[in-house]
Amino acid sequence: MLNDIYKDANVRMDKSLESLRHELSKIRTGRAHPSLLEHITLDYYGSEVPLNQAANLSVEDARTLGVTPFDKSMVQAIEKAILTSDLGLNPVTAGVTIRVPLPPLTEERRRDLTKVVNAEGENAKIAIRNIRRDAIQTSKELLKDKDITEDDAHRAEQHIQELTDKHINVVDETVKVKEQELMEI
Repeated sequence: MLNDIYKDANVRMDKSLESLRHELSKIRTGRAHPSLLEHITLDYYGSEVPLNQAANLSVEDARTLGVTPFDKSMVQAIEKAILTSDLGLNPVTAGVTIRVPLPPLTEERRRDLTKVVNAEGENAKIAIRNIRRDAIQTSKELLKDKDITEDDAHRAEQHIQELTDKHINVVDETVKVKEQELMEI
Protein backbone atom coordinates (compact mmCIF):
# COMPACT_ATOMS: atom_id res chain seq x y z
CA MET A 1 0.00 0.00 0.00
CA LEU A 2 2.68 2.50 1.02
CA ASN A 3 4.90 1.38 -1.85
CA ASP A 4 2.12 2.39 -4.24
CA ILE A 5 2.04 5.83 -2.64
CA TYR A 6 5.83 6.16 -2.98
CA LYS A 7 5.80 5.04 -6.61
CA ASP A 8 2.94 7.38 -7.49
CA ALA A 9 4.63 10.34 -5.79
CA ASN A 10 7.96 9.56 -7.45
CA VAL A 11 6.39 9.26 -10.92
CA ARG A 12 4.45 12.50 -10.49
CA MET A 13 7.54 14.35 -9.22
CA ASP A 14 9.56 13.04 -12.17
CA LYS A 15 6.86 14.37 -14.50
CA SER A 16 7.17 17.78 -12.81
CA LEU A 17 10.92 17.72 -13.48
CA GLU A 18 10.34 16.76 -17.11
CA SER A 19 7.84 19.58 -17.47
CA LEU A 20 10.41 22.01 -16.04
CA ARG A 21 13.05 20.83 -18.50
CA HIS A 22 10.58 21.21 -21.36
CA GLU A 23 9.70 24.76 -20.30
CA LEU A 24 13.36 25.70 -19.90
CA SER A 25 14.18 24.38 -23.37
CA LYS A 26 11.89 27.07 -24.80
CA ILE A 27 13.96 29.82 -23.20
CA ARG A 28 16.63 30.78 -25.65
CA THR A 29 20.23 31.16 -24.62
CA GLY A 30 21.75 32.65 -27.74
CA ARG A 31 22.21 29.39 -29.59
CA ALA A 32 19.66 28.42 -32.19
CA HIS A 33 17.55 25.41 -31.27
CA PRO A 34 14.39 24.19 -33.05
CA SER A 35 12.51 23.87 -29.74
CA LEU A 36 12.36 27.68 -29.61
CA LEU A 37 9.69 27.63 -32.31
CA GLU A 38 7.81 24.46 -31.37
CA HIS A 39 5.21 26.16 -29.17
CA ILE A 40 4.17 28.59 -31.93
CA THR A 41 0.81 27.66 -33.44
CA LEU A 42 -0.69 28.75 -36.74
CA ASP A 43 -3.95 28.40 -38.64
CA TYR A 44 -3.37 25.47 -40.99
CA TYR A 45 -6.41 24.99 -43.21
CA GLY A 46 -8.86 25.91 -40.47
CA SER A 47 -7.24 24.28 -37.45
CA GLU A 48 -4.58 25.48 -35.03
CA VAL A 49 -1.46 23.32 -35.29
CA PRO A 50 2.03 23.61 -33.80
CA LEU A 51 4.65 24.94 -36.20
CA ASN A 52 6.61 21.68 -36.17
CA GLN A 53 3.56 19.91 -37.68
CA ALA A 54 3.30 22.38 -40.56
CA ALA A 55 6.99 22.80 -41.35
CA ASN A 56 10.41 21.25 -40.97
CA LEU A 57 12.48 23.10 -38.33
CA SER A 58 16.26 23.01 -38.60
CA VAL A 59 19.37 24.76 -37.34
CA GLU A 60 21.29 26.44 -40.16
CA ASP A 61 24.07 27.82 -37.97
CA ALA A 62 24.60 28.88 -34.34
CA ARG A 63 22.33 31.93 -34.68
CA THR A 64 19.92 30.98 -37.47
CA LEU A 65 16.95 28.63 -37.63
CA GLY A 66 15.53 27.37 -40.90
CA VAL A 67 11.81 26.73 -41.41
CA THR A 68 10.73 24.82 -44.51
CA PRO A 69 6.93 24.53 -44.85
CA PHE A 70 5.50 21.21 -45.99
CA ASP A 71 3.01 23.17 -48.10
CA LYS A 72 4.48 26.06 -50.13
CA SER A 73 1.27 28.08 -49.85
CA MET A 74 1.73 28.32 -46.06
CA VAL A 75 4.91 30.45 -46.17
CA GLN A 76 3.10 33.72 -45.36
CA ALA A 77 1.04 32.16 -42.56
CA ILE A 78 4.15 30.67 -40.95
CA GLU A 79 6.05 33.94 -41.28
CA LYS A 80 3.15 35.82 -39.68
CA ALA A 81 2.92 33.28 -36.82
CA ILE A 82 6.63 33.71 -36.04
CA LEU A 83 6.36 37.52 -36.21
CA THR A 84 3.34 37.67 -33.89
CA SER A 85 4.83 35.23 -31.35
CA ASP A 86 6.19 36.52 -28.05
CA LEU A 87 9.77 35.69 -29.07
CA GLY A 88 10.59 38.99 -30.76
CA LEU A 89 12.02 37.30 -33.87
CA ASN A 90 12.01 38.70 -37.40
CA PRO A 91 11.85 35.93 -40.03
CA VAL A 92 13.31 36.46 -43.48
CA THR A 93 11.68 34.64 -46.39
CA ALA A 94 13.90 33.39 -49.20
CA GLY A 95 11.63 31.61 -51.67
CA VAL A 96 10.16 28.64 -49.84
CA THR A 97 12.59 28.66 -46.92
CA ILE A 98 12.10 30.99 -43.97
CA ARG A 99 15.27 31.92 -42.09
CA VAL A 100 14.90 33.09 -38.50
CA PRO A 101 18.03 34.93 -37.31
CA LEU A 102 18.40 35.09 -33.52
CA PRO A 103 19.62 38.47 -32.32
CA PRO A 104 22.36 38.38 -29.66
CA LEU A 105 21.01 38.65 -26.13
CA THR A 106 21.61 41.89 -24.27
CA GLU A 107 22.65 41.90 -20.63
CA GLU A 108 19.23 43.23 -19.62
CA ARG A 109 17.42 40.53 -21.61
CA ARG A 110 19.64 37.86 -20.02
CA ARG A 111 18.65 39.11 -16.56
CA ASP A 112 14.96 39.06 -17.54
CA LEU A 113 15.30 35.50 -18.83
CA THR A 114 17.03 34.50 -15.58
CA LYS A 115 13.97 35.74 -13.69
CA VAL A 116 11.75 33.65 -15.97
CA VAL A 117 13.96 30.60 -15.32
CA ASN A 118 13.71 31.15 -11.56
CA ALA A 119 9.92 31.49 -11.80
CA GLU A 120 9.70 28.21 -13.74
CA GLY A 121 11.87 26.56 -11.09
CA GLU A 122 9.63 27.87 -8.34
CA ASN A 123 6.55 26.55 -10.15
CA ALA A 124 8.17 23.11 -10.36
CA LYS A 125 8.96 23.21 -6.62
CA ILE A 126 5.36 24.14 -5.83
CA ALA A 127 4.13 21.22 -7.95
CA ILE A 128 6.49 18.84 -6.13
CA ARG A 129 5.37 20.13 -2.73
CA ASN A 130 1.73 19.65 -3.73
CA ILE A 131 2.51 16.05 -4.67
CA ARG A 132 4.18 15.62 -1.26
CA ARG A 133 1.08 17.03 0.45
CA ASP A 134 -1.19 14.61 -1.45
CA ALA A 135 1.02 11.60 -0.65
CA ILE A 136 1.21 12.46 3.06
CA GLN A 137 -2.54 13.05 3.13
CA THR A 138 -3.10 9.60 1.60
CA SER A 139 -0.85 7.97 4.23
CA LYS A 140 -2.76 9.81 7.00
CA GLU A 141 -6.03 8.51 5.60
CA LEU A 142 -4.60 4.97 5.71
CA LEU A 143 -3.64 5.57 9.35
CA LYS A 144 -7.09 6.90 10.16
CA ASP A 145 -8.67 3.83 8.54
CA LYS A 146 -6.27 1.72 10.64
CA ASP A 147 -4.72 0.14 7.53
CA ILE A 148 -1.22 1.11 8.73
CA THR A 149 0.37 1.77 12.12
CA GLU A 150 1.54 5.14 13.43
CA ASP A 151 5.15 4.05 12.96
CA ASP A 152 4.43 3.16 9.33
CA ALA A 153 2.77 6.53 8.82
CA HIS A 154 5.76 8.31 10.34
CA ARG A 155 8.21 6.33 8.18
CA ALA A 156 6.06 7.02 5.12
CA GLU A 157 6.13 10.74 5.86
CA GLN A 158 9.93 10.66 6.19
CA HIS A 159 10.31 8.68 2.98
CA ILE A 160 8.03 11.10 1.09
CA GLN A 161 10.00 14.06 2.46
CA GLU A 162 13.26 12.46 1.28
CA LEU A 163 11.75 12.02 -2.19
CA THR A 164 10.65 15.65 -2.15
CA ASP A 165 14.08 16.90 -1.06
CA LYS A 166 15.77 14.86 -3.78
CA HIS A 167 13.51 16.25 -6.50
CA ILE A 168 13.77 19.84 -5.25
CA ASN A 169 17.57 19.54 -5.33
CA VAL A 170 17.32 18.44 -8.97
CA VAL A 171 15.11 21.47 -9.71
CA ASP A 172 17.66 23.79 -8.07
CA GLU A 173 20.51 22.22 -10.04
CA THR A 174 18.59 22.42 -13.34
CA VAL A 175 17.74 26.09 -12.76
CA LYS A 176 21.35 26.86 -11.80
CA VAL A 177 22.68 25.22 -14.99
CA LYS A 178 20.18 27.13 -17.16
CA GLU A 179 21.11 30.43 -15.45
CA GLN A 180 24.79 29.81 -16.14
CA GLU A 181 23.95 28.97 -19.74
CA LEU A 182 22.02 32.24 -20.08
CA MET A 183 24.73 34.39 -18.56
CA GLU A 184 27.47 33.00 -20.84
CA ILE A 185 28.47 35.45 -23.53
